[in-house]
Order: sequence, then C-alpha cells, then structure tokens
Amino acid sequence: MVEGWSDGSAAETGRRIRRLRGERGLSLSELARRAGIGKATLSGLETGTRNPTAGTLYAIAGQLDVPLAALLTPPHADPDRPTTVVRGDAITATLLEAFVDGGVSTELYRLRIRPGPAQTSPAHGPGVVEYLTVFRGVALVGPVAAPVLVRAGEHASWGCDQAHTYAALDRVEVEASLLIRHPLRHWPGPLPEGGPEVSSVGP
Repeated sequence: MVEGWSDGSAAETGRRIRRLRGERGLSLSELARRAGIGKATLSGLETGTRNPTAGTLYAIAGQLDVPLAALLTPPHADPDRPTTVVRGDAITATLLEAFVDGGVSTELYRLRIRPGPAQTSPAHGPGVVEYLTVFRGVALVGPVAAPVLVRAGEHASWGCDQAHTYAALDRVEVEASLLIRHPLRHWPGPLPEGGPEVSSVGP
C-alpha cells in the first residue's frame, strides 16, 4: 500500500507512468509483461485507483529506465501537507530530496526496515548504486547472492544491476537513510560499479 496519497499523489504517479510509457511507445500490456505485473494492476495504477507497493513501483521504473523518484511527486515544501510514504514487504520509504546533477539523478529516502520477511527489490539497471547508512538496528542488505551486515553507525553501498535485499535483524526495526544514484539515459560519463562495501561513519 501507499500511505498519504489522498492528496492526489496516486493520480499524479499514474499520469507520470502513462506519459513515460507513451514516450517509449509501450502498450499497457507490454509494460505490464516486462515489469512482471498484471495488466489490471498497471491499469489501476495509471488511473490512480490502485496504490502500488514499493516493489511494483521499482519494477515499473526499471522497465521505463527512470529513477523511482520520476514516478513520485516531489517532497512537499509545506510541512502541513501529507508526505507520500511508499511501503513494501519490509520497508517504509519516504522521499526527502531528488535532484539531477551532471547527468545523474540522486534520490534521498528516509528508510525503515521492519523485522520479519526480507524485502527483495528488482534490478534497477546498469550503473545504479545504492548507499545505505544505518542509524539504529542491524540491516542485512545488498545483492541477494551476497548481502552484507550493516550495523548502527555503518555505511554500505552496492551496484543495483541485480536483485537486492533489505532485512532487519535482531527483531529491531532499522532506521536508515538510503541514497540512490541513477545515471540518466544516454549519459556518457563513467558508471559506478562494484559489489557491496561496508564502512563505519561513526566516531
């Protein structure tokens, strides 16, 4: 589900998906097939009558070759307006900031990872890198085949050209920040790559 979408954000996200799909010459059926979701689900998203999960949005963004933030309304400057919160099997993510600089899109999220089943996110495309800083709890994150432990005060990064996972350990909800760097299409510069790395950010 998606919280805080009563302000029309669901309809705006639907319009963005429909516009991007049209720009790429994809039919609704073709995008649904590529993203691995039902045609009725995608139709509901485009009309703003269905609230997507984080996994569904990531799958659609991946097939449209855009950052997730391209499907979401930007953070509200007015603190009295509700903030869109995207939920998945294990995560709750709030978009705090999004900008483009030097041909790369940068998205900053406040991330919470709930104890229980892990969240698996589909590949985001070549050159996309995620940077996670944990403030509370212990997270198991990174490529599904080789996740790493990240404790409070530590930082990890990994390439997202393959499925990756998020899980909270020790039955404690993880509080973290998630930064996603997404090279934009046709960007000629070098693309970051490599496996997960963990480092301490605390004193």
